[in-house]
Amino acid sequence: MSESSKGSPLAFGQVVIGPPGSGKTTYCHGMQEFMGRIGRRVAVVNLDPANEGMPYSCAVDISELITLSDVMENLKLGPNGGLIYCMEYLEANFDWLQEKLAAFRGHYYLFDCPGQVELYTHHDALKNVFAQLAKWNFRLAAVHLVDSHYCTDPGKFISVLCTSLSTMLHVELPHVNVLSKMDLIEQYGKLAFNLDYYTEVLDLSYLVDHLASDPFFRNYRRLNAKLVEVIEDYSLVSFIPLNVQDKDSMRQVMQAVDKANGCSFGDQEHRSLEALMSAAVGADFHFTSTLAVQEKYVQSQDKTVEEEVMDM
Repeated sequence: MSESSKGSPLAFGQVVIGPPGSGKTTYCHGMQEFMGRIGRRVAVVNLDPANEGMPYSCAVDISELITLSDVMENLKLGPNGGLIYCMEYLEANFDWLQEKLAAFRGHYYLFDCPGQVELYTHHDALKNVFAQLAKWNFRLAAVHLVDSHYCTDPGKFISVLCTSLSTMLHVELPHVNVLSKMDLIEQYGKLAFNLDYYTEVLDLSYLVDHLASDPFFRNYRRLNAKLVEVIEDYSLVSFIPLNVQDKDSMRQVMQAVDKANGCSFGDQEHRSLEALMSAAVGADFHFTSTLAVQEKYVQSQDKTVEEEVMDM
């Protein structure tokens, strides 16, 4: 097959990225099932050579090409070096990937990617893979998953914002940042601010002030203030809350991704005008989603307080 995209039909999809334990594989499984119910044919592509026992139906698996365990054993590399080698090996074998993907023309693609942060912040192998997919007429959006428990720690949340911004600038794809595992957020403790403060990334000076109340972070106030200044200067990072078990939450993330990669406006699906408009409403559905999750979270907190009062 030629590397040229001329004459190739458009293909739409998501590259699912994020740190280890953020729920990438669970997201791919849930999104595959959700899209299947609304009539989309979905092909999940596992690009994580350390992924074993995937819960989803896997169309293309990088383990047929290379596995992390083999690299570590034969080249005496650690897990991080091994993953980088695997991605560089994939980059050197585009023909294999192109042949495998060609068998699923007409499908919507979900790429389940490795969890090593360096691959998305400064290493070029995966970035080059995504660029090559674009040359093959793939219209992709990056879905960057972050565990919502980072919202409960201001220091960690600033780190997450820096990582998200760095990833957005390096990967060079339309980007949707997602706070995953929202159904578990009440287990992580009380948030310092309302949930929309974190999803919309509002005035971060309040977060710096909150950090300064900790004796350890007080010494780093100027550093934190400068990091926050960089994040606000770019004004790129915001989040959509996600609970994979909630159909409405999945629908809203899917709509945001469709808007990002242009799937609603492509020729792969003949959508009704109503569906087209619902995917193009902008931030309205995002605000409604945040409000719904916030309401559940506040109710959970109120219930906990009531139980504590009754126990007194």
